Amino acid sequence: MNFTWILLVVIAAIAVTGLSNRRNLQAPLVLVTVGSVASFIPGMPRPELDPHVILGVVLPPLLYSAALKFSVATFKRNLAPILRLGVGMVLVTAFVVAFFAEWMVPEFTIGAALVLGAVIAPTDAVSAVAVGQKLGLPKRVIAILTGEGLVNDATALTLFTVAVAAVTGTRIATDSPLLFFAYEVIGGVVVGLVLAFVVKFVRARMYDSPLETGLGLVLPFAAYLAAEELHASGVLAVVVAGLVIGHYSTDASIMTRLQERSVWSSLDTLLEMFVFAYMGLQLSFVIDDVVADGLPVLHVFAYGLAVLAVVIVIRPLWLFLSYSRVRFGVTLRRDRENQLTWKQNLVVSWAGMRGVVTLAAAGGIPFALSSGEPFPGRGVIQAIAFIVAVGTLLIQGSTLPFMIRRLDVADPYEQLRTQEQMELARNISRKAGEKALADAAAHPPAGIDGKELQAIVERVRRSMQARLQLQEVDEDADREAALWNAGALFDKFRHQSLRSQRVALIAARDDGDLDDEVLRTVLEGLDIEEAAAEERVRRRRAGSGAGK
Repeated sequence: MNFTWILLVVIAAIAVTGLSNRRNLQAPLVLVTVGSVASFIPGMPRPELDPHVILGVVLPPLLYSAALKFSVATFKRNLAPILRLGVGMVLVTAFVVAFFAEWMVPEFTIGAALVLGAVIAPTDAVSAVAVGQKLGLPKRVIAILTGEGLVNDATALTLFTVAVAAVTGTRIATDSPLLFFAYEVIGGVVVGLVLAFVVKFVRARMYDSPLETGLGLVLPFAAYLAAEELHASGVLAVVVAGLVIGHYSTDASIMTRLQERSVWSSLDTLLEMFVFAYMGLQLSFVIDDVVADGLPVLHVFAYGLAVLAVVIVIRPLWLFLSYSRVRFGVTLRRDRENQLTWKQNLVVSWAGMRGVVTLAAAGGIPFALSSGEPFPGRGVIQAIAFIVAVGTLLIQGSTLPFMIRRLDVADPYEQLRTQEQMELARNISRKAGEKALADAAAHPPAGIDGKELQAIVERVRRSMQARLQLQEVDEDADREAALWNAGALFDKFRHQSLRSQRVALIAARDDGDLDDEVLRTVLEGLDIEEAAAEERVRRRRAGSGAGK
């Protein structure tokens, strides 16, 4: 599939997504359906990208963007359920599928069946999180699904590497699978931390928003490739780098933060649309591969549907057992207090759609063993992986919105806490802003009389209160500072007030009083207002220079 066709697929995916959004349809489902139908068009080229391209080009920015928006504090707070799903669920799914597939499919050895299990074990939370956010899922459920998506890829790809090496007879970094897994985890985390702090150090001394944004765009690819060169987990390196940069994003300049939000939002949309369209476009070619291998198509699709049923069933069972252990006290008290309700667990258990990692791993299976013999059941593995990926997306993805609406899983206590946190953030902003205004009024510039100073301070105060109360500033506010000196002083006081509010909010987050998600929400409004203030200053200075 050449570059021209890739661009055409992206353009078509954008058009389909736009129409889906206008009609309030789920774009991923529509893209897969349209792609599957289009795959049977005569002359359609095969959408066969190198798996290393998908894993090294498509996956890093998607993971990095999700990690940027994910709070480190939230990750720590939900670490237990995230690890149960991101590590425990992946391993359980892989081994259950392996034993079931080895028993059912004649072409499989136990090693090839374990490769299949590793391929289809990781879930893709992109569509589930998008639906959940739109329908008001509790933030903790969204956080657990997002955290699972950040961790499970590393677990599955490590298991995939070990399983492929065992089947082909090639060597890995160490003969012990446990030591290899530990090395992958530790190495990936270290690479991610080192590169993230290097980028943070460099960006802090740039003072150039386009260059800072460009450096942020390069980081996920650099982290992934550097870790892979060291035979560590590139996925974990990307996730750790994103978490670190996201946590310290409050230290970046205003324009950099605004640019990065827009850039990553657009890039996410493009990559996600391409992935779902790419999934659908493979249907007819998967059938051709099965036929070319001399296998009965109906038999292979029956295998795929059976494995799909196992994959769909095993996730609720695993979560039910985890929930039962908590209910009967076989866990820590702190974990019991933070446990999801049975309704929320049911939603999480149904959010098991597969995606880009499953397809990329299936395509990355080698053609032959080290002895030169064909890899056992390679075509069957790829066909089953496709059926599971598309099947979970169509079955679970299409019914998940109905389940969320039907169960009514909204958490009133969480909503109350969010309201309390927003009120706390407003109070912190108000106090910090008032203190900054009082300090500015106590040391006014020379040549400003008391009446004019009071008018400017009052205007800044009204501007601050209007934002905090989500009201518009009076229309005549701009007329109060028509003179250049008064306007410049207004901008100066306003900038000091906004800066003080930002510092106070970040300090409250660092002290543990303010949730990181609430901080980011409030800072988005501050960023826009502060960017507008800086633009006013720039234009005023430009006008002053032209006048001279």
